[in-house]
Amino acid sequence: MLKIAVLVSGGGTNLQAVIDAIAAGTITNSRIEVVISNNKNAYALERAAQNGIPHRCISPKDFADRDEFNRQLLLALNSYSVDLVVLAGFLVVIPPEVIAAYKNRTINIHPSLIPSFCGTGYYGLNVHKGALLRGVKITGATVHFVDEGTDTGPILLQKAVEVKEDDTPESLQRRVMEEAEWKILPEAIHLIANGRVEVENGKTLIRSEKGMDTI
Repeated sequence: MLKIAVLVSGGGTNLQAVIDAIAAGTITNSRIEVVISNNKNAYALERAAQNGIPHRCISPKDFADRDEFNRQLLLALNSYSVDLVVLAGFLVVIPPEVIAAYKNRTINIHPSLIPSFCGTGYYGLNVHKGALLRGVKITGATVHFVDEGTDTGPILLQKAVEVKEDDTPESLQRRVMEEAEWKILPEAIHLIANGRVEVENGKTLIRSEKGMDTI
């Protein structure tokens, strides 16, 4: 059984997609052990409560310095003995201590087709504003492993979404969530939970019936 921690800062729509997929059986061999938010008012915490999932707020604002926050976040993850850390809209820089402790065991969902519209400053609506300003015709979402960089870890899954002429950042954000994020994040967790994913030489391999395919 894959034990998961989900880290989130806001409404938790991707968290809900994971909860629903576990309930529906499209994610197997998995259980959410804890939901952690840096925002005590995040609706994601309410989603966790409604589903009987342990939840807590750990915010940098509650500690004297960032080192103590980093230490407390790692202690919290370790206390639940989690196997996988899922970043689902977590707007806090992941501490190096967590990245090291959960190397190739931390994934993030990003609302673009990496390497486009990613890195420092590209989060939330900023991603979709950037895509519309550039005039791209296709955008999408990416699930990737987390490393020391910003959106630079090995890519696990991607799904494309068409950009429409009358899109606003808000409409595009919603469609990327519905058509891509809510599909590939549960799929990624399912693959990991069932031993079908490996990271080798900075690339992700997904096991199929015929063996390992490089992504």
